[in-house]
Amino acid sequence: MAAHFPSEAEAMASLDESGIRANQNLVYSVIWELREEWRLAFLAFKWGDKWGCVDEKACELMVWVLGNHRKFNTAWILIRDLHRSLMSTRKAMLIMIDRYAAANVPGKAIYAFRIMDKFRMTPDEEAFYFLLNVLCKNGNIEEAEEFMLVNKKFFPLEVEGFNIILNGWCNICVDVFEAKRIWREMSKYCIDPDATTYTLMISCFSKVGNLFDSLRLYDGMKKRGWVPGIEVYNSLVYVLTRENCFKEALKILDKMKETGLQRDSATYNSMIRPLCEAKKLEDARSLMAAMIEENVSPTIETYHAFLEGIVFEETFEVLDRMKIAGLGPTEDTFLLLLAKFFKLEQPENALKIWVEMKQYEVASNLTHYTVMVEGLARCGLLTKAREYYAEMRSNGYSDDPKIQKMLKMPVQDKNDKRKKLGGQFKRNQHVSHKKGSMVGRKSHRH
Repeated sequence: MAAHFPSEAEAMASLDESGIRANQNLVYSVIWELREEWRLAFLAFKWGDKWGCVDEKACELMVWVLGNHRKFNTAWILIRDLHRSLMSTRKAMLIMIDRYAAANVPGKAIYAFRIMDKFRMTPDEEAFYFLLNVLCKNGNIEEAEEFMLVNKKFFPLEVEGFNIILNGWCNICVDVFEAKRIWREMSKYCIDPDATTYTLMISCFSKVGNLFDSLRLYDGMKKRGWVPGIEVYNSLVYVLTRENCFKEALKILDKMKETGLQRDSATYNSMIRPLCEAKKLEDARSLMAAMIEENVSPTIETYHAFLEGIVFEETFEVLDRMKIAGLGPTEDTFLLLLAKFFKLEQPENALKIWVEMKQYEVASNLTHYTVMVEGLARCGLLTKAREYYAEMRSNGYSDDPKIQKMLKMPVQDKNDKRKKLGGQFKRNQHVSHKKGSMVGRKSHRH
């Protein structure tokens, strides 16, 4: 209600007259609820501050909200106020570092780290590794590595720092060339790899299908006395399955059991995913049955793997299973399906999927519309694409210059019969499904 007042002073007066008593928990909760509207969240913060109900926790949350909206100058004012109030600014400073990195301004994140001492804090090793982590997590891996090497006099090079950089190249960007270079750099600086180093390298090699080096490092890890964890075995079963060594992957599953490692959904998904990609659906279904038998519940990733591999007629059976299991289907599920059918140049199936989204209580968002319009246009269905673009605009989404340009271009239909699709799919049309699927179903409508 306060949001409707023309000035901040009037809004504050309205809050005071409302009879609501401010307290620390209320102020924190209101800021959190208004986190997408930074001005209103800041108004709630000021209201709490007026009544002495703002603590470190509320200040830190407000700094995070402001950072999310790139209002860094305002966030610095709060941190200086914290400093003057003799409250701890450490967590607020780390939040600033994190939000700068998330906003893709690594230089500012590094600057925030450097000036920590101005706020009665020593930029210690914990904060140093935190900075390296958030830089890498947000794709600024080169900047993180350079900063680590430049500061080696103040923060001696250790395996932990190299592992942070290595994680960036192995899991964020998946660049084997850079991962190998970091491995060599560690040797150059006489840093011995530890279990985490081996785990990261094996993960990287497995992701790109390098079976030989995955197994070589696995053997090297054991020879050095490091015990492989579940992440290593998950990487191995993935690369073995992907490289057509399914029987050997099953042996690794047995080995995990022998060593007392509990196989989890990630383990099974690491095998189900490449099996579905290779259209080896019977093996994938057998593995899912074994998974359930071991009381390991399938996840949304399990179902998504099957959706990638199955034919259109089996799609709704999997969607129904997801709904029964309480795992969606979600917005991402339908994005996956739309992208899949457009990639296969099956716009008629993409249109059917769109109709069914509402039946699964999933509302179409901007990304759905973008994929749909671009996909239809690329398949030569310009009239239909324009209809969906008009619907997108009528739902309050802004114009997209790239799509507008695409819709103006003359596109040759790849198949004349697709021209007729425009009138075939109404929003309330019922889609027929193939009979004789694994799970019987009277209707997919819910």
